[in-house]
Amino acid sequence: MTTELTGLTAQELLDGYRKGEFSPVDATRAVLARIEETEPRLNAFVRIDAAGALAEAEASAGRWRRGEPQGLVDGVPVTVKDILLQRGGPTLRGSKTVRADGAWDEDAPAVARLREHGAVFVGRTTTPEFGWKGVTDSPLSGATRNPYDTSRTAGGSSGGSAAAVAVGAGPLSLGTDGGGSVRIPAAFCGIFALKPTYGRVPLYPASAFGTLAHVGPMTRNAADAALMMDVISGPDARDWSGLAPAADSFRDGLGGGVRGLRVAYSPSLGGQVAVRPGVAARVRAAVTRLAELGAYVEEVDPDFTDPVEAFHVLWFSGAARVVQHLSPAQRQLLDPGLREICEQGARYSALDYLAAVDTRMALGRRMGRFHSTYDVLLTPSLPITAFEAGVEVPPGSGLRRWTGWTPFTYPFNLTQQPAASVPVGCDGHLPVGLQVVAGRHQDGLVLRVAHALYEAGAAGTSSPSGV
Repeated sequence: MTTELTGLTAQELLDGYRKGEFSPVDATRAVLARIEETEPRLNAFVRIDAAGALAEAEASAGRWRRGEPQGLVDGVPVTVKDILLQRGGPTLRGSKTVRADGAWDEDAPAVARLREHGAVFVGRTTTPEFGWKGVTDSPLSGATRNPYDTSRTAGGSSGGSAAAVAVGAGPLSLGTDGGGSVRIPAAFCGIFALKPTYGRVPLYPASAFGTLAHVGPMTRNAADAALMMDVISGPDARDWSGLAPAADSFRDGLGGGVRGLRVAYSPSLGGQVAVRPGVAARVRAAVTRLAELGAYVEEVDPDFTDPVEAFHVLWFSGAARVVQHLSPAQRQLLDPGLREICEQGARYSALDYLAAVDTRMALGRRMGRFHSTYDVLLTPSLPITAFEAGVEVPPGSGLRRWTGWTPFTYPFNLTQQPAASVPVGCDGHLPVGLQVVAGRHQDGLVLRVAHALYEAGAAGTSSPSGV
C-alpha cells in the first residue's frame, strides 16, 4: 500500500479518499516513509514536520468521513520550497545569514490558499542560497541530488521540490522561478512544472529579483498542475501586482486537445544553442506526436538574440539588493558564487538597469507579435541532461555562470510569459524536458498542450532508479 500510494497523483489520491479506499492518514504515512527511505541520498528537504503533517491528515480524514472535504486538495501531501513563507517555522532561504528565531507566523499567498483548501504540509524543500542559481546546493544544506542518478544535480533553484515530487514524497510542491527555477529541475528530474504568467499566482513578500520571479506548481502531470493552479491563483491583497481572478477553471480547459493549434517549433533558437543529440531527438519525437494529434507544426524561430546580458543586470542587481543589509562578516558566510554576482550587481548604474529594462520590453513586444501568428512555441527545456552535483556549470564546459546552460528558460522570465517543462522520456537514464511557451495570460493553453501529450502517452518518464 505504501508504494502504491506514493505513486499516485493528487487527483488519484482525492478519488481514493472520496471512495473510501484509503485515507489522508494512509497517504501521509506513506509519504513520510518514502522520505525516510530516500532523504539520506537525495537531500531534498531542510525540514520535515511529521507530527504536524499527521495531525493535519487526521483532521482531513475526519472531514472526508463526514463527507465534508474542506477544499480542492483536502488531505493531499504538499511540500513547499524554503523560499516561500510558511507559518510555524523559519524560512531560511538556503542561507546561514537568516536567523531562525522570530514569530514566523505568516503564510505566503500560495501557501495560504493551499492551507485553506485542506492541504497536508509535509516539509520544506531545499534551495540554493536565496534561489540565486540553476542548481540546488547551499552553504546551509549542501547539495541536492538527482533521483535518477545521485551523483548528479537535481537542478535548481527549486531542486528539492523537483526531487521530492519525482520520488513520491508528495505529489504537489510549490516552487519559484526567476530564470527557469521550476522548469530546470523539472527537466532534470522528469516531472512537470509550470511558470505561470507573472501575477497569476500572487507573491508576498515581493522578490528582490522584481518581476522576474514567479511562483508555480511542480507536479506529476499537467492535470495536477491545473488542479493546483485552481487553488493558488486567487488574488491576495498583499501583492499589488497580482492579476484578477482567472475567468475559468484551469481543470476545465484541459481537454480541448491540440487539433488546429498553430505550433512553432524552435529546436535551437535559430542555431544559437548547441543541443545534446539525445535531448534533441526526444523533444522532436514529442513535437511530431503533437502534429499527429492535429496541430499545425512549423519549424520556425522567434528570432531574438540572446538577452543574457540584460538578464544578468536585472538578476545580479536583485541579488545585490538581497544581501545589502548584511555585515562584512555575514557576507563571508555566503555562497562564493552568490557573493561574486552581488559584487557585480552593486556596480551597475541606474542607467545600466534601465537599458536592461529597455531590452526586456523590446523582447516582450517581439514575443507578443510572434504569438499573434503562433499559439505556442516549443523548445527543449534545456540543451543538456543533469550533470555532476555540487557545481554551478557542467565540468569542462568552459561556462562561467548557470545562465550559460539555460538559454531556453530565462528569456521567458523577462517576457513574463507562461512556460512549462514537460518530461518527454530519457536520454540514456536521465530525463529530458520539452518546453511549452504561450503568450501572456494563456496559462490554460500551456496546460492544455501539455495534457494532450500526457493523454497521448508522449509525456512522462520511467520511475527514478537512482534511489
